[in-house]
Amino acid sequence: MSGKKFNIAVAGATGAVGNQMITCLEESKIPLNSVRFLASHRSTGRKLRFKGDFIEVEELTENSFKGIDIALFSAGGGTSKKFAPIAAKDGCVVIDNSSAWRMDPDVPLVVPEVNPHAIADYTNKGIIANPNCSTIQMVVAINPIYRKCGIKRIVVSTYQAVSGTGKRAIDELFNQTRSMINFLDYEINVYPHRIAFNCLPQIDVFLENGYTKEEMKMVNETRKIFEDDSIGVTATTVRVPVFYGHSESVNIETKEHISADEAKSLLANAPGIKVVDDPANNIYPLAIDAAGQDLTLVGRIRNDESIPNGINMWIVADNIRKGAATNTVQIAEILAEKYL
Repeated sequence: MSGKKFNIAVAGATGAVGNQMITCLEESKIPLNSVRFLASHRSTGRKLRFKGDFIEVEELTENSFKGIDIALFSAGGGTSKKFAPIAAKDGCVVIDNSSAWRMDPDVPLVVPEVNPHAIADYTNKGIIANPNCSTIQMVVAINPIYRKCGIKRIVVSTYQAVSGTGKRAIDELFNQTRSMINFLDYEINVYPHRIAFNCLPQIDVFLENGYTKEEMKMVNETRKIFEDDSIGVTATTVRVPVFYGHSESVNIETKEHISADEAKSLLANAPGIKVVDDPANNIYPLAIDAAGQDLTLVGRIRNDESIPNGINMWIVADNIRKGAATNTVQIAEILAEKYL
């Protein structure tokens, strides 16, 4: 770090991801001068713990960013669309966790293990976008193979935890499960169908092409992060009755052949990845093991025997940490160290 101390704001501080951003900031090495927690007027006055102290939540307004160096946003797309340009105009760099700015050609879409160089483009609008949680863990895992062999095509099926929808969905899974095991009636409020003991092959709304918005996010964001529109990507995203930790089955067709052992070696030496792959002893990545940590777990690495150049893998990560808060704070760390 340059020796400068930074003023940082967290917008949406009282939400699940905002709370995790606060935890990640506590763990971060960014030298802090001050921290400000922002939320809607409903949360004004609440006090959140930070490094042993309690900081009062302030209402997010157009005047919230004067004197702020970096703002971490997790307050929804509409809020980001309104307030991110205001913050940037005040000289603050916004790192936004919503989908509002991800596909804007003037806004870098960043996963630090994959394309940290893109952070330099923050000067275009003063905004950096955090990718979708399911995209982040996938590109972290396939990046070493992409750099080594090139990738022609990706087929991904996701198994996504309810925490990706927010606290109401966590509560709904808990309440439905409790009701069902006690033979009681249950309520459906968050998802179109019961999530307890079920799998829903729909995340977000359906589009005219038959895919959901979540699926097309993975397609478009992957190409933007790799700066490669030639990669074929197709996705099926599924919500499963798991509280924390997204899991993904990923099949990639490489341009050059790579063996499963070579792929394991590449991944084992790549940043942000932990290879968990000992099927003889029933060891492979599990959502319960990924929860609470920042590493992306990769296992079941094997050659696809149906094509000459194919690799299958199973990828798991904590969707609230690496899929959102941790990735945001990692971007902030690079900003603080190299650019501000």
